[in-house]
Amino acid sequence: MNRTGENGNLPIRSQRFFKKGDYWYYNTREGVDIGPFDSLNEAETGASEFIDFILHADPHVIQTLQSYGAAA
Repeated sequence: MNRTGENGNLPIRSQRFFKKGDYWYYNTREGVDIGPFDSLNEAETGASEFIDFILHADPHVIQTLQSYGAAA
C-alpha cells in the first residue's frame, strides 16, 4: 500500500523495530536508531510519539535529525 504522496511502485521498506540483546529499538526514516525500550510495545509507542513530534516540528529540527542520520 502506498503512503500518502507516493505514486507508482512501492519502495523497498525495512523493518522499523528490532531487538538488540534484551532491548527493543526502532529506526527512523532519517536513519537514527532510537532506544532502548524494555518491550516491543514500548518501542511502538515511542515510534508513534516520535512521528507525532516530527509532524509538528519546525523544519530546522527535521534538518538536524537528517544530518545526524547522514553522519551515522
